[in-house]
Amino acid sequence: MSDTSLSLHPIAIINTPYKEKFSVPRQPNLVPDGVGTVELLPPFNQPEAVRGLEAFSHLWLIFQFDKVPQGKWQPTVRPPRLGGNRRIGVFASRSTHRPNPLGLSKVELRKIEISNGKVLLHLGSVDLVDGTPIFDIKPYIAYVDSESQAKSSFAQEKPQAKLKVEFTPSIQNIIQKIEQKRPHFGRFLTDVIAQDPRPAYQAGKPSEREYGITLYEFNIRWRIRQNYADVAEVFDIEQTGNI
Repeated sequence: MSDTSLSLHPIAIINTPYKEKFSVPRQPNLVPDGVGTVELLPPFNQPEAVRGLEAFSHLWLIFQFDKVPQGKWQPTVRPPRLGGNRRIGVFASRSTHRPNPLGLSKVELRKIEISNGKVLLHLGSVDLVDGTPIFDIKPYIAYVDSESQAKSSFAQEKPQAKLKVEFTPSIQNIIQKIEQKRPHFGRFLTDVIAQDPRPAYQAGKPSEREYGITLYEFNIRWRIRQNYADVAEVFDIEQTGNI
């Protein structure tokens, strides 16, 4: 048998508010304010490489699950949409634990910026960790990529927000200050937590644990309110860097 191995090299990286896997929404468009920017890397950061791309409204990104341990995959996985208990085949899922750590994401292209030797693609809502390597960019072509009658098994419908999010009075004041530099931060934070990033088996259950997520340069602490399995309360925001 001939050697069919393939060596891949990133052509870009993506900049997003999500500094860790835990905070990333499970699909794009679930958190509208969670936008990203793709920055092409040398020698691919040439204006000619994106000539004509501005005529497309959406893109496909082929990327690496670089935060997932390599070599750890199983033939079956437990998708969060199935409660984290039922197993299906890895190729019937979009699990991050795959034989080859490659992902595919459809994103909105809002603007192309070319300045100071950089080629930047400003995107809409994304579902990638900050710094994720991008291996390829392809235009989304509606007539062939869109299937209005497609069947999508357990993921036929967009998931609804699972948690109601509330802020303590002190956090409301902090968010007002943050929004002077990062507009809609409160709405963004609400949407991220409302999707309930906890493991699927914890959904709908009371918990005394405290959870932490990092968005932009902020560490956020939240917990499930006592006796309310569906209410998350944000009680601490610590800034780790300068805006």
